[in-house]
Amino acid sequence: MPIRALPLLVRFSLLLAGFVAGLSAGLTAAEPRGSTPKVLPPTAPAFRGTINLRAKDSTPDFPQPIQAPKGAPNVLLILLDDVGFGASSAFGGPCQTPVLEALAKRGLRYTQFHTTALCSPTRAALITGRNHHAVHSAAITEAATGFPGYDSVMQKDTATVAEVLKLNAWSTAWFGKNHNVPDWQTSQAGPFDLWPTGLGFEHFFGFIGGDTHQWRPAAIEGTKPVEPYLDNPDYHFDDDLADRAVKWIRTQKAVAPEKPFFLYYAPGATHAPHHPRKEWVEKYAGTFDAGWDTIRAETLARQKALGIVPADTKLVPLAPGIPAWASLTADQKKVYARMMEVYAGFLEQTDHNAGRVIEAIKAAGELDNTLILYIVGDNGASAEGSAQGLLNEMTFFNGVKEDPAKVLARVDDIGSWQTYNHYPIGWAHAMCTPFQWTKQIASHYGGTRNGLVVSWPKGIADQGGLRTQWHHVIDIVPTIYETCGVTPPEVVNGIGQKPIDGVSMAYSFADAAAASRRTTQYFEMIGNRAIYHEGWVACTTPPVPPWDPAAAEVDAIDGYQWELYRTAVDFSQAEDLAA
Repeated sequence: MPIRALPLLVRFSLLLAGFVAGLSAGLTAAEPRGSTPKVLPPTAPAFRGTINLRAKDSTPDFPQPIQAPKGAPNVLLILLDDVGFGASSAFGGPCQTPVLEALAKRGLRYTQFHTTALCSPTRAALITGRNHHAVHSAAITEAATGFPGYDSVMQKDTATVAEVLKLNAWSTAWFGKNHNVPDWQTSQAGPFDLWPTGLGFEHFFGFIGGDTHQWRPAAIEGTKPVEPYLDNPDYHFDDDLADRAVKWIRTQKAVAPEKPFFLYYAPGATHAPHHPRKEWVEKYAGTFDAGWDTIRAETLARQKALGIVPADTKLVPLAPGIPAWASLTADQKKVYARMMEVYAGFLEQTDHNAGRVIEAIKAAGELDNTLILYIVGDNGASAEGSAQGLLNEMTFFNGVKEDPAKVLARVDDIGSWQTYNHYPIGWAHAMCTPFQWTKQIASHYGGTRNGLVVSWPKGIADQGGLRTQWHHVIDIVPTIYETCGVTPPEVVNGIGQKPIDGVSMAYSFADAAAASRRTTQYFEMIGNRAIYHEGWVACTTPPVPPWDPAAAEVDAIDGYQWELYRTAVDFSQAEDLAA
């Protein structure tokens, strides 16, 4: 544009601005700057400058961006995948998680925290604060049906925590797994409004779906497929996630040091395929040779010593269909022990990389005012690996039985890029110690009880404490809102919002003896269901185990038996009072 045209353009823009300002004068004024609006984004503020015929006689007034509440914390939300309550060493398990243990010493361990028993439902509930049926995510996206609550199409009336924090001036990013895009919207044809970048996350690097190859991942940056492993023979996805999260934190604090961030870190680990680097596996050589029966007993003993479970907690029997370790052949023991070594290495490697993200926050001088919520699994351990374990997880889902002789011949390949491996169901049950059942089974705590560690040095004085309050994954969002000083909005992007189902857990930060504020919660997944109320659980008996996809269908009305537990005194659901 010629320079001589600028004065005319300036005069025209001033006249137009004055006209628009006059029209806007009678509109509803914006809420005071610095408040937390109930309507997001807030109404634009009135023009406070002056407009005259000449620019030199006018006073500009740039609209000021909304500011986060003064002193508001950063938030790091970590969610692991398919990790049972009894897997991590921080909760008495055999898999070493030193980062989680260190975080627990600086924060709180919650021993009665619950998920939905399955991936997509837990993740939808986690980022919205609503029950999984309320956000159309009652099953994994691949199993969606065209009925209310089950269609997998999250609606705009349940805005995510990222959308709300972004509109309140947090930087937002998601690294890792997204299993919440409707299955028919996962291609490059879109639409992309239900991808992370359409849900309030300004940056996304990860994958879409239930799992991915860790050595050769189906990676996505934003909404575009990328191949970061090309020309990089040493590439590993779990390492790359941490690398990129660290870089993002450094960039945010270099460019906008006063702006808080919300980082959702959800690696695909430890969902199958179990793909750790070999050095993490070798640390566990021989660790599991004694078998799952012994490991379960040892885990419960450690849990009692740590105070994770009451001293009178009982170890429930192995689920029907899981063989005793002593009944296995020498070859079976060799293969199954190796599969568990690989899994344990995968969990420890994942914990290590989560620690690198935490260290980046510390290096930025932000650790004291960062709320870290480290959720150890989106459900119980996965029993989708068959009774004998798998070299290729997809054989299970397609009803193909692998040849044990071929698995034995390739025992040294387990965990490498040449496999898509999974461990046997005996290990899944052991990783859910001391409870019944596993992932998928929403009726019992083996499917829904997960460890949670919360750290916030600025806001939690009882460092190293235990918390026994009963809570659910829907309680994470209101906890974030309360600690951040954010009022849950009533309208987001012009859409009225459903009420949040969760309750904040922040009341428990300073009071270990506080009564649980969540007194009732329902569970339902693939027909298995339960209701918790004030220390009691009524639940269905699973008619079909998760490791038998070919089992006959069960009538949803008449095909279930019911059990009753007083979990206030029976921690592991060992005594069925309805029997």
